[in-house]
Amino acid sequence: MFGKMFDIIGKLDEAKKNVAEAKDRLNHVLIDAEAGNGLVKVTVTGNRALKSLEISDEAMQDKEMLEDYLMLALNKALEEAGKMQEDELKKAATDALPNIPGLDGLI
Repeated sequence: MFGKMFDIIGKLDEAKKNVAEAKDRLNHVLIDAEAGNGLVKVTVTGNRALKSLEISDEAMQDKEMLEDYLMLALNKALEEAGKMQEDELKKAATDALPNIPGLDGLI
């Protein structure tokens, strides 16, 4: 009985390590998005950190247009990064854990 409990604790430690490694990997994954046919371009990491922002001179001429394009491009990139992060962290956590019915719904 205690042996199985220690196995589960070991698996939880492994899952925690896998999640930490996945988060580190996601820091190096870059996601690009643009709006306004390339007038605004953004790059974020898989952990949803902004890495670069490019704004064309044309977009700088209209403040409202620029704000709209910034929101569109950032939301696109952050949505994709969020999905990627969720998938990676879920996979990292579940790869180490035993197959317990209903557990995947908790992660």
